[in-house]
Amino acid sequence: MATPTVNASLAQLPNALTLMRLAMIPLFVGLVLAGDGGHSWAAAIVFGVAGITDQIDGFLARRWNVESGFGKFADPLADRLMIDAAVILLIFASRLPIVAVVIPLRDVVVLVATPFAIDRGYRFEVNLLGKAATWLLYASLAFVLATHHGTHWPLWVFWAGLALAFVALAQYALKARRELR
Repeated sequence: MATPTVNASLAQLPNALTLMRLAMIPLFVGLVLAGDGGHSWAAAIVFGVAGITDQIDGFLARRWNVESGFGKFADPLADRLMIDAAVILLIFASRLPIVAVVIPLRDVVVLVATPFAIDRGYRFEVNLLGKAATWLLYASLAFVLATHHGTHWPLWVFWAGLALAFVALAQYALKARRELR
């Protein structure tokens, strides 16, 4: 393991950002529920901040050589929970089509399958398509929250993010298949 390039206090910042993102989920849910049928600038801002902290915490952890087991588990969990909450709330607000439920369903499958694969020696590493899919999903869902019902362009960004998410999932599955033979 590489030696951290920052002092011990600063080395905790990436995990602190992840914990902050987890703590933002109830605030986000409350703002969406208090909004106007899935339209809430406040919720969009909180969601956007969560997306930005996702990029910052991982970047800092890698740059400062302070990646941790906690961060490798909690960072993607925070993303999945935040995105899944947004998708579910926006489906119920009729801002996303019901088929968008495939995102939380995919995440349940990944959540259940990943520990089994790791126990058998699979080394989980986020790929570029997975990161791009997460960026697009964060951006598109924030745009859906910030725009009014009937605005279609955020949905096109959403579908692009969804497509990338499934291509990334296929890459993970192929990698697991090769490694677990």
